[in-house]
Amino acid sequence: MNLLQQLNASQQDAVQATTGPVMVIAGAGSGKTRVLTYRIAYLLQLGVHPARILALTFTNKAANEMKERINYLAQIPRAIPWMGTFHSIFARILRQEAQVLGYDRSYSIYDTDDALSLIRTIMNDLNISQQQFHPKAILNAISSAKNKLLTPDQLREETRSLFGEKTVAVFSEYINRLKQNNAMDFDDLIVHPAILFQNHPDVLEKWQSYFEYILVDEYQDTNHAQYRLLNLLARKRKNICVVGDDAQSIYAFRGADIRNILDFERDYPDCRIFRLEQNYRSTRLILRAADSVIKNNQQRIPKTLWTDNGEGDPVNILECINEQEEGARVARLIQDEIPKSKRDFNHFVILYRTNAQSRSIEDGLRRSGIPYTIVGGVEFYKRKEIKDVIAYLRTVVNPVDDESLIRIINFPPRGIGDTTIQRLRALAREKQITLFDALKLTDDIPRVNRNARKSIQELIALIQKYRNIYAKERMSASELARSYIEETGILTLFKQEASPDSIARWENVQELLSAITEFCQENPDKNLADFLETVSLIADVDKWNDSRNSVTLMTFHSAKGLEFPVVIMVGMEDGLFPLYNGNPEGDELEEERRLCYVGMTRAKEKLFMTYTRFRYRFGEGYYPTPSRFLDEIEPELFIYQKQPATAGWNNGTAADEKRRAFLGTSSAAHTNNRKKSRKRSEPHFSYEDESQVVPRLQTGALVEHEEFGRGKVLALTGKGEMMKAEVLFDAAGKKKLMLKFARLKIL
Repeated sequence: MNLLQQLNASQQDAVQATTGPVMVIAGAGSGKTRVLTYRIAYLLQLGVHPARILALTFTNKAANEMKERINYLAQIPRAIPWMGTFHSIFARILRQEAQVLGYDRSYSIYDTDDALSLIRTIMNDLNISQQQFHPKAILNAISSAKNKLLTPDQLREETRSLFGEKTVAVFSEYINRLKQNNAMDFDDLIVHPAILFQNHPDVLEKWQSYFEYILVDEYQDTNHAQYRLLNLLARKRKNICVVGDDAQSIYAFRGADIRNILDFERDYPDCRIFRLEQNYRSTRLILRAADSVIKNNQQRIPKTLWTDNGEGDPVNILECINEQEEGARVARLIQDEIPKSKRDFNHFVILYRTNAQSRSIEDGLRRSGIPYTIVGGVEFYKRKEIKDVIAYLRTVVNPVDDESLIRIINFPPRGIGDTTIQRLRALAREKQITLFDALKLTDDIPRVNRNARKSIQELIALIQKYRNIYAKERMSASELARSYIEETGILTLFKQEASPDSIARWENVQELLSAITEFCQENPDKNLADFLETVSLIADVDKWNDSRNSVTLMTFHSAKGLEFPVVIMVGMEDGLFPLYNGNPEGDELEEERRLCYVGMTRAKEKLFMTYTRFRYRFGEGYYPTPSRFLDEIEPELFIYQKQPATAGWNNGTAADEKRRAFLGTSSAAHTNNRKKSRKRSEPHFSYEDESQVVPRLQTGALVEHEEFGRGKVLALTGKGEMMKAEVLFDAAGKKKLMLKFARLKIL
C-alpha cells in the first residue's frame, strides 16, 4: 500500500520527516490523527519494530481508533503495543519499576473520589476544619503542586497564606498515606516516572534505549510533569514528534501549559515545523467565523486555515427569553432540522460551559420526546455500588490498601460501627501496621462487642481466602470476582431490598462482573490487577457510544477531538461563556476564547449559538449580556434571530437598545459597534447602588462567600452595578468578584 498517495503535500512532508525533533501544527479538522497514524505506519514500513515506538494520546478512545487504523494500514496485528494515554502507558512502566520507588507492583490507583476521601481522613486526623478549608480545594492545590513537580517543602517556600500552610501539612501526610496504602493517584502516574527518571539514570537509560521514536498527540495539553518526562525520554535520540494546535489549548485548570508548544523551538533549536492548514471538516463560513474569534488572542502561532468544502450556511445566533425557552427552542430547531436536512438525532451535539446548564436543555428535549445522551453525567465506575465492589477487589490485589478496606468494612452492614473503626485505625497507627493486620488484633481493643468481633473475624477469613486464591492463580479474574462478590452478600442485600433503586444497583454490579468476564476473554494474559488499572483510567468520552441514535449533550471541554454535522452552543453570555466572576483578563480570557474556538470547529455543516435575555444562576435572576465572543464574529458570517416583544421584558429601555445594538439588525450597525471601544450593555437587573453598598462593604472587611468561604476585601473598584471586589480567601486564594453576582456576606 502506497501510504503517501493518500495524503496531501503538507501531510506527506510531516509523515516523511522521521528523524530528529518535529513539530506538526495541526489546525482544527486538518487531519492531525491521520498524520499520526500514517506516520507510525510509515515507520513500520521502514522496518522499525512496533514495540520501539512510543505513541502518547490523551484519551483511550483516540488511542484505540488509531490502533485499528494502523493495523489496517500496516497489515500487522497489534501494531503498537506502547500506544495509549500518558497515564496508562506510564502506569505500565511503573508496574515494572515500582520497586525502585519503594512500591509493590500491585499498587492501587485512586481516582478523584478515593483521593478526596483520603484527604478528608487526613484533615480529621490533623484537626483541620473542613468547614474553613474545603477538602476539594486542598486536593486541587496538591494536584497543581504535583503537576509542577513541587515537593511539600518547595510548596512551603511559595506559601504566604493560612490555606497554603494547611495544604502543605495535608500534602506531606497525603504522600505518606499513599505510600503506606501502596497506592497512587492520577497525578502520581506522571510524577513518579519523572522522579524515577531524574533520580535513577540507569532506569532512564533503559527506557531511552528501548524507545526509538516518540510521538505525542495534543501536545498543547501537556503539563509541566509530562513535558519533563518527554524531555528526559527524548534526550538521547531526539526522535520526538509532537502534534498539536495552540488554538485548542483548553486545560490550564488541569495544569496544561500552552508554553510547551509555543516554546518547542526553544527546546529543540534544530526542530522542523510543519503546518497543516487545510480543514476537511467544516464549511467555509463556519471556519471563517471560528477564525474571526480566535484571531483576537495574542498568544498564538500564526496559521491560516482554509477548506475546499462548500460555503455552507451562516452561523445562526438565537436570542431566547430565558433558559426554559432556550431548552424549548433548541428542541424545536432539532425537530425542524431532521426532516428538512434528512438528519438523525446523533447528528446533533449540544455544548454548554457548565454541567448545571444541562437541566433546562434536558427539560426541553424530554418534553419534545427527543432522545439524548449526556457525556459526563454520573459515571458508571463512580456509582457507589460499583466503587464498593471495586474496593472489595482491591483488598485482594493490594493487601495494604487501607482506604479500600475502610470502604467495605461495614458494607453490607456487619455491626462494625464508626467508633470501632476509629479504634482500629488508632491501633494500626500505634503499632505501625496495616489496618488489615489491626483487624486480627481486635482482642487488644477494649469495648468491642462480641458481634462486632465475630463480624471482623468473618471478614478477615473471607478476604484472606480470596487473597490465597489470587496469589496461587487458582481462578481466572472473572471467576474470582464473581465468587468473591457473591460471598460478600452485596447481591443478596440488593435482591432482598427489592426496590427499583436496589434492583438497578444489582444490575449495575452484574454489569461490572460481565465487564470483567469480557476483559478476560479479550486479554487472556491479564489478571485482576490489570482490570482494576484499566477501569481506573477510563474517561467519560471513552465510554461514549457515538452510534446510538440520540442527541449528545456535553461540556465544551468534553467535545475536543470530536465532530458533528450540527453543533448547538448554548448559554453564550458574558459571565457564563466566557466564564468568570470579575472581569476576565489576560490568560484566563484567552483560554476561554480557545474553548469557544474548539466548540465552533466541532461543527461540520451547521452551527447554532444561543443566549438568553434572563437567567437564574446561583439561585438569583439577572439579565445577562450576550457573550463578547459573539461580538467578535464578522457580521456577514451570521444570521441573528431575535425574540419578539414579550411580557416581562422591558422593551424600549436604554439598556435594551444597547443590547439590540450589540448584534444589530444590520451589518453597518454591527460593524460600527465593533469599531468602537467595547462598551458592554449593562444588565437590566435591580441591585443596590454604590451609595448603599460602600458604607457596608469596605477595604479590609471580612466577608464570606458560599463557594470560596471566608476572606478579606483587599480592594474595591468600579461603580454601581459594575462594582467589583478583590478578595483574599483563606481557602481559595485571591479572587476578583462582581458584587452583583458574588452574594458576599459581611462578617
